[in-house]
Amino acid sequence: MASPPEHVLLGDIGATNARLALLSNGLLGPIEWYTVAQFARFTDALDAFVERHCRHVSVPEALLAVAGPVAGDRCVLTNCPWTIDAPELRAALGFARVHILNDFEAIARSLPQLTAGDLYPLGGGAAVSGQPMVVLGPGTGLGVACCVPAWPEAFVIAGEGGHATMAASSPREDAVIDHLRAEFGHVSAERLVSGPGLENLYRAVVALDGADAPQRNAAEITTAALDGTCPIARTAVELFCAMLGAVAGNAALMLGARGGVFIAGGIAPRLTGFLARSEFRARFERKGRLRNYLASIPTSVIVHPAATFLGLQSMAKRTSDAASRARPLAADIRG
Repeated sequence: MASPPEHVLLGDIGATNARLALLSNGLLGPIEWYTVAQFARFTDALDAFVERHCRHVSVPEALLAVAGPVAGDRCVLTNCPWTIDAPELRAALGFARVHILNDFEAIARSLPQLTAGDLYPLGGGAAVSGQPMVVLGPGTGLGVACCVPAWPEAFVIAGEGGHATMAASSPREDAVIDHLRAEFGHVSAERLVSGPGLENLYRAVVALDGADAPQRNAAEITTAALDGTCPIARTAVELFCAMLGAVAGNAALMLGARGGVFIAGGIAPRLTGFLARSEFRARFERKGRLRNYLASIPTSVIVHPAATFLGLQSMAKRTSDAASRARPLAADIRG
């Protein structure tokens, strides 16, 4: 039985940014950021990291969290042209083992490790120990996963909940979704509750209200909403927060998330104060007869800057511990 590797390459691969770091003897090194659009292939970005950080060490293993569905050790990212393929990485870069998982599985595995300082509370009661926890996150896309505490270790359910059909909760939202249906056909939650979704909301409000407003990207819409310079941008961000609350409430009901609901991704940490004052929490709880059930569930924004890497470290440690336990057993068998 092989010894646990001293060095493991960890990666958080999104549609906009890829973050890579080297885990050495259980200690996480500096996290390097790479802009996806600057590299034709993931292997090009990985080559740049390996050249900088791995020239003088042997790195037999890579553990990669990727923004898309994983099948057969391969992922075609949903919102960018990269493909992450484990056999290709083993052949091209000499890894002995490459494990690919959904990025929200890694984030979900970080949830038991988060402390109060890693979270920005958005209301609700107290988490119930041992109960399922849900994480969802609007970024370039919308990820959803559930962590279920269990003995001897928690297990995670990661799916593609961001692509579930978005339901409206008001005539205004009916009009917005109907407007976007003409463009997309199927209007998923991700079409509204994500960075591109915020842009869709803004364009829909401009069209429905006949407003005169400049074209803006998600960052510009957010800035204009927060500094009060554009009423259309503010309306779009208000709709975004309300719809995020509705989606979060749906996820809590579907998965019985009495351990808490956590908002991750690149957008929410920039909107914590706005989210707290928005309809997010009211829409989270507005589920008819189950209102009291949801009122008891706490909601928080994850403000830890590298929660995905906490989850990846946890997975790497689990693999290392399993290898360590297996070594004496293998020796006994040989003896």
